[in-house]
Amino acid sequence: MRADATLAWALLRGSDRREWWRISLTAFGALLATGLALSAVTVASVTGHTKVPYGNGLLDGPATRAGVVVALLGLLIPVLGFLGQCARIGAVHRDRRLAGLRLAGATPAQVRRIAALESGLACLAGTVLALCGFLVLLLAATHTARPPLVWLGYALVVLAVPVLAVLVSLLALRRIVASPLGPVRRVRPERSRTGAAFTATGMLAIGGTVAILLVSQRPSAALFPIVFLGALALSGLAAVSIAGASAKFLGNRLADSSNPAVLIAAGRLRHDPWAASRTHAAVLLMTVASVGFMGLWQLTRAELAAGASWASNADFYLGGYHLTGLGILLGLVISLGALAVGTAESLATRRRALAAQAAAGVPQSVLRHAVLLESALPLAPAVLLAGIGGMGLYAAYASLMATVPMPLLLPLLTPLLVYATCLLATAGTLPLLRRTVRPAELRYE
Repeated sequence: MRADATLAWALLRGSDRREWWRISLTAFGALLATGLALSAVTVASVTGHTKVPYGNGLLDGPATRAGVVVALLGLLIPVLGFLGQCARIGAVHRDRRLAGLRLAGATPAQVRRIAALESGLACLAGTVLALCGFLVLLLAATHTARPPLVWLGYALVVLAVPVLAVLVSLLALRRIVASPLGPVRRVRPERSRTGAAFTATGMLAIGGTVAILLVSQRPSAALFPIVFLGALALSGLAAVSIAGASAKFLGNRLADSSNPAVLIAAGRLRHDPWAASRTHAAVLLMTVASVGFMGLWQLTRAELAAGASWASNADFYLGGYHLTGLGILLGLVISLGALAVGTAESLATRRRALAAQAAAGVPQSVLRHAVLLESALPLAPAVLLAGIGGMGLYAAYASLMATVPMPLLLPLLTPLLVYATCLLATAGTLPLLRRTVRPAELRYE
């Protein structure tokens, strides 16, 4: 392990200008993860009923603070997905150096460990930067001394984020094999552990959420949010599954299309149908949450306009909705960033095939349309299902709690807006296609 870390540090220092953007994105993802985790520890360290001069009273009670902690920890999911995408695209860009390691005697597993450790070192830089900024804000915001247990929590976060980033990178790189002759390829293991890994991660997240809610509230009061979070997770998983299934179905049905862009996109979808589920997973989960949130926010505003009994405490409820909306918006932006990085990784992986198509006379406009279709075709039914799931959660809550007619405008428009922003994020990576299709890539074939 020490030799692997030494090689990872050498690779990190030897990165050229084309790779520093990936390292910067990795460090930025670690900075976000560290900031969210440190904020969660800080909020959880407040005990009892107290007056906090932030959040319009949202942080005064144990129950509402537990909700804030759960929301902050939930935002780590898209951040970790973003870090995984950065690790995957980084391994492809370093294929020639990884091939040199293979020639020197390194095993495929050792090469993956070195690439993951390189991402961990970049994450360590982002973690230290986040800790310094957080301590400055903490000292400027309050003069209250923190107990030793809280500082221990801060130290654990600083140590855990790079380690977690390395584990996520290893999971993202588990199917990547660098051959001694240069090409990087993906292999499908005889027994896939992807389902087990996602199941274990989901059980851990749900178990932690349930524990926080049960500790902070009575079991009867915690039942509804637990059921709501479970339904949210199931809706997101269903949308992810439909993304892969629809990609495979559309790839087979469009294989005989006369449109060249559609034909190229269909071949890609048929070859790797579950690539869509990998890149769209966090976006689809945030779509379910966004649809439900927009419905509840519009419903709350309608009840407030109708003179609800809680109108005298409107700032408390609206402040909670605004904070939740900010968190969902942040999660959606991170998920779109992961989608863009995943698309860039796909272009980098297929750069020789794309260069061969361009050399054979395929116009770049056709290749650009094919890249957009690869994302747009499987994403459409998945976003539709995610919107239906979010509407179901919203309708279930409105049928139990609402006193006014259920507004539908914003919840129905949200999936369309998410779909449009996903296409814009994909289109933002198309300038990379101009570099990818250079005929010089063919000299390595």
